[in-house]
Amino acid sequence: MSVAVPDTRFIDFRTSWAGGEVCDAQLKLWTGEDDFSNPEKDYDDFSLGDLQSFVYGKDVLLATHGFNNNRAQGIEALSRWGGLLSLPASAVFVGVLWPGDSESLHALSYPAEPAHAMDAGGRLGAFVDNNLKNASSISFASHSLGARVILEAIASMSRQVRRAIVMAGAIDDHCLTREFTGAQQRVDLISVFASKEDEVLRWAFPIGDLAAEIIDHDHPWWESALGRFGPAETPQHYRPPCQIPPEWKYGHGDYLRTSPSAHGPFPPDCGIPAPVPLPQGGPDGWQGAWSASLVSCRFR
Repeated sequence: MSVAVPDTRFIDFRTSWAGGEVCDAQLKLWTGEDDFSNPEKDYDDFSLGDLQSFVYGKDVLLATHGFNNNRAQGIEALSRWGGLLSLPASAVFVGVLWPGDSESLHALSYPAEPAHAMDAGGRLGAFVDNNLKNASSISFASHSLGARVILEAIASMSRQVRRAIVMAGAIDDHCLTREFTGAQQRVDLISVFASKEDEVLRWAFPIGDLAAEIIDHDHPWWESALGRFGPAETPQHYRPPCQIPPEWKYGHGDYLRTSPSAHGPFPPDCGIPAPVPLPQGGPDGWQGAWSASLVSCRFR
């Protein structure tokens, strides 16, 4: 028995279902409940006025996925995970989609994707500034390379941001105090969640980052990932701790699990605990619900 998936509103910066370029914001509503077999069927336009009514007077949490997710995967991951959040009645959840994938190259497209993330982030920041002024507050959460989307959005905004929560950040561990120092100054509270057992960031991030730097020549040749070790330098307004116990074997895909969860929302818990025990639910199936619980608490 899986947890019910609520209707989910999306700000979508994709031109196509797989691959493609970044475009201006499209407003979409997912109404497919727990059936993701034909995502196009239940993915409909809704108006800016509808979105502004939805966020009016609310604390808004905007969350985005990471690298190598097509549109359907992003819809499913964020819709399922959004249903596991335990947000207060004063808050609403909105998903953000961006083209961090390739229809043909798949994972080999990584060196080109940070530019897409930055482009989408700049457009997201402008959209929020221009159109969500009636929200009580704005917060962001991200997974993997989505860190670049939200940090660029924050850095480009004129409005203050209430919370920024970076999960498994596929970005260098100095980013908050160097490349995105402007973002850290605009956020009331920053949280980072990291796992040294993240095999994607252990191996793929340094290789992909090296390839990206050969193209862009922006940063040092070899970087450690924010999502493995946490910030190398403590940014302003930072809320520790960040390290998930290594005994949990928490992997890169565990934060936003797309498989149906039999576990409902955990009560919000702000702390990352001692190494034992595993959260309730046994060795598998609890991870997405646990990350949603932690985000829910850090959001409050």
